[in-house]
Amino acid sequence: MMKDFWNQRYAEQEYAYGETPNVFFQEQLPACQPGKILLPAEGEGRNAVFAARMGWEVEAFDQSESGQAKALQLADRYGVKINYQVMSLETVEFPENHFDAIGLIYAHFSAEKRKNYHQKLISFLKPGGYLFLEGFNPLQINYQSGGPRDSAMLFSPEVLLEDFSGMNIELLQEIEVVLQEGLYHVGPAAVIRLIAKK
Repeated sequence: MMKDFWNQRYAEQEYAYGETPNVFFQEQLPACQPGKILLPAEGEGRNAVFAARMGWEVEAFDQSESGQAKALQLADRYGVKINYQVMSLETVEFPENHFDAIGLIYAHFSAEKRKNYHQKLISFLKPGGYLFLEGFNPLQINYQSGGPRDSAMLFSPEVLLEDFSGMNIELLQEIEVVLQEGLYHVGPAAVIRLIAKK
């Protein structure tokens, strides 16, 4: 069960992917006027806490109770408030056209559910709202710096263009980076980055 896997990973005392936000998310978010942001599959809260510190009203969720506990702990440490719920993308419901931004940071889903999940998330975004995504591309299979070992769960440009068709793509880039995110994202990595506007 994936839920058990994540609960176990986040039960460790150290933050699995660090306490600082993803570099791409940290670079891009300040360009937007703070509003309401949604962070799905948010793990231990590093990106949610960063967004809250930037003045955003943050909704986050993940299937892991231990992830939630550490996210709320991190928010407390920085004196910010995040609304973090334990649930899955199957069951999550928000009003349509509700969020000004969505951050999908290393949120990889099974191939058969991915497109439906992405479409569902787009429905929660306001017209003019932004989606920021960073994930692993198929070349990541050759690296040991993290990510799913199932190549069907990795993101090619074609996959993202199809999933987010109908949005204005402002950036779609495959690059190699050196990750330094906690215990489990460390070393050279093949990533893909997307900025799309509804």
